[in-house]
Amino acid sequence: QVQLMESGGGSVQAGGSLRLSCTASDTTFSYTAMGWYRQVPGKQRELVAMIIPSGITRYGDSVKGRFTISREKVGATVHLQMNSLKPEDTGVYFCKAVNSWNPGGYWGQGTQVTVSS
Repeated sequence: QVQLMESGGGSVQAGGSLRLSCTASDTTFSYTAMGWYRQVPGKQRELVAMIIPSGITRYGDSVKGRFTISREKVGATVHLQMNSLKPEDTGVYFCKAVNSWNPGGYWGQGTQVTVSS
């Protein structure tokens, strides 16, 4: 079973930046969509950003204009550049990858992002 390895979480002050990365453990893994969701206690997991191999992206409304998702053209690695961070961006960020073998998606373990005011 492929594993998604996340890195780059941490703590930052409001207005700061962080960069998250997610890489599939299987170097031959191919995906139809890959990206990030986030979750805070008491709320449903919500879309942050997703990208497909062609480069087309989709963002959650609350992060448009501040976050940018990108992908490596070789392998299954995506990056999330988060700028102008706000306290409401605080949460656990989960990497997700979808392919035809598992339309429900593979999930990473999650990485904590904390933005202080």
